[in-house]
Formats: sequence, C-alpha cells, structure tokens
Amino acid sequence: MDDLQELRKLVGHRPLLMVGAAVLIHDPMQSLLMLQRSDSRAWGLPGGAVEPGERIEEAAHRETLEETGLKVDDLELFGVFSGKELFYEYPNGDQVYNVTIIYLAGSASGQVSLNPEHISWRYFPVTELPTPISPPLVPVMNEYLSRQTVSSRE
Repeated sequence: MDDLQELRKLVGHRPLLMVGAAVLIHDPMQSLLMLQRSDSRAWGLPGGAVEPGERIEEAAHRETLEETGLKVDDLELFGVFSGKELFYEYPNGDQVYNVTIIYLAGSASGQVSLNPEHISWRYFPVTELPTPISPPLVPVMNEYLSRQTVSSRE
C-alpha cells in the first residue's frame, strides 16, 4: 500500500478510482465467510486493492491470505461492480470510487487468522447475514442474495 500512501500525500482525501478484488468463501454448509472491519465495524468480504502491475486474480489470492490466513483455489468470476453506489468515504476522510471484481472460491484451506484490519470473522448462513454491511459491498451482497434466492427455487 506504499503506492496508495504516496498518492494520498499528493491528492489528500479527494476521490480516487480504486480497483479491488474480493472473494466469496463458503464452508461445507454453504455459509458465507464475513469479516468485521476494525475501522468502521461494518462487515465485508476478504479482499482489497490491486497493487500496480498485479493481476486481479493475484490480488484476490493475496488479499484473502493476508486478511484471513486462508489459501483460496479455483476462483470463478462472480461479477464486476462499479458506479456511484460503490463510492465510499473511509472513517479517515479518504474517498474512493470502487471498481470491485468479485470471485467465488471453489475451495479454501488453512485456519482463519485475522490481520489488524479486522476484529471478528464468522461463517453466516445466507438467511442470517450480519449488519451493517460495508457500504460499497451492499450492491455485491444484494446480487449475491438474489442469486441465492434464484438457485434455491431451481
């Protein structure tokens, strides 16, 4: 994140376009792994910003490992999310317009071990997702829930 800190020194809190990756990870019961942020206390998915020169899939693997200690395999594209509804202002005042690429993990291995960005984690049944959800992930979670509803009807 040194590149981002350097950029923030130049632009301050003004909005930046941020490209990131996040991963939907399920346990054997099909519950979804959610992480609670330490700054806002909102819940979200493992993921984060793509570093310069990094492939999106590499960022998804790296961020998941850094934030959870889990190694994910067999990533499948879930969707690309962007637009006004992905605008976010961090508690420190930094503003971003997110472009987030979401993957479904085919498998995850390891033991969950959080980094300082998060204070809690849990696998939640689809019908019992926590609140609040981190604002830029609300459209993602709405799409996720909508697809879960459709697949349960099939």
